[in-house]
Amino acid sequence: MHPILFEIGPLTIRTYGFFLALGFMAGIFVAVREAKRQGLDSEKVLDICFYSLFAAIVASRAAYVAFNWNEQFANDPLAMVRIWDGGLVFYGGFLGAATVFVLFACKYKMPLWKLADIVALGVPLGHALGRLGCFSAGCCYGAPTDSACSVVFTHPLSIAPQFVALYPTQLYSAAGNLGIFLFLFLVLRKRKKWDGQILASYLALYAVFRFLIEFLRGDDRGAFFLGILSPSQLVAVIMLITAFLLYAFLRKRPAA
Repeated sequence: MHPILFEIGPLTIRTYGFFLALGFMAGIFVAVREAKRQGLDSEKVLDICFYSLFAAIVASRAAYVAFNWNEQFANDPLAMVRIWDGGLVFYGGFLGAATVFVLFACKYKMPLWKLADIVALGVPLGHALGRLGCFSAGCCYGAPTDSACSVVFTHPLSIAPQFVALYPTQLYSAAGNLGIFLFLFLVLRKRKKWDGQILASYLALYAVFRFLIEFLRGDDRGAFFLGILSPSQLVAVIMLITAFLLYAFLRKRPAA
């Protein structure tokens, strides 16, 4: 809708980048605040969040480039670094961040599942804000629709098709992630019975939501698995199975 937030002389601030940064800061703030509340070393948690953040950016961009190489990058490889124009794959970033998170949690000898719960609280809030950035840039757009609940992108810099009524999948995603955050933070956080419960709940809730929202997406997301499931839906299935495994193996262990 509004790819450019404002311009001051030669300086251009992209709305996508602004909301992306805001999302990261919000997620880290929630995690550090919760770490302090639970008596963990907030400085170490902050370090882990920043290292994981860097990994998330690199991995999510790499996944987007891989999925869209022929369409956007084959003739302009330097475009790979222009992340402010939009183009990050959440699942790629999640896997990259999770890998670095585990490595540094072990390095700092911190309780892995307790720390995972703390960080998982902030992820959906940051993701919700990031999806507003997607909406501003027009990436992750929806399929064409005749529904009254639609949006039309008209800005010439928009990634989404212009002057076509589309499902506002970015706004649906923002609302869904915000709902997940509110449930985890306001309800489950106070009723948690075992370490890893918040992480498992987040994985399950997001997997189901993402699987469903994919049916409304209209952007190219790679080859479909067996001609049925998009790559994101396949990852959602794996994420849901992982959540059930965590419930099975961790629920008998009391919270620290």
